[in-house]
Amino acid sequence: MLIAACTIIGVFSTFIQIQQNAVAPRALLTSHRRRYFPYYITVAALTVAFIITLLVLIFQRRLLPSIVMIGGFILFVLWLVGLIVISVQLWGPVGSVSSNCNIFVYASNPTGQSLQTLSWLEQRSICQSWQAVFAFGMVGEIFLLWIMIIAYQVFADDA
Repeated sequence: MLIAACTIIGVFSTFIQIQQNAVAPRALLTSHRRRYFPYYITVAALTVAFIITLLVLIFQRRLLPSIVMIGGFILFVLWLVGLIVISVQLWGPVGSVSSNCNIFVYASNPTGQSLQTLSWLEQRSICQSWQAVFAFGMVGEIFLLWIMIIAYQVFADDA
């Protein structure tokens, strides 16, 4: 879960940095997607803080299943919203990241030492980063669901 959250923080931070430095038209990182980057960065940072809090409570032997269930549910909903937004941006109806990647990146394969090859490698990296964010978002969702189920089982055994 920490790896998933930190990957999302890193990828979207990089995307924000690329957008701020880019002067060319942004086919793969259009400006209307920018508002989703800080949202998912914030959710991932909250997840890291939640996991660290859980670890601290575990080491102090004060962790309660209700804390895990409530926190897990809140993060589950936040991650679900982020995952839906990412999937719409990745495979949406018009101008999706996937269609732009298929048109501009995967349709060509430049070779040699040129600026075109370097540009293609950067675009390919952006496309693969979008796919990685979706994959780690799914892993995060499954993990949060698993955490809630385990916390409920502990809660039910204590009652």
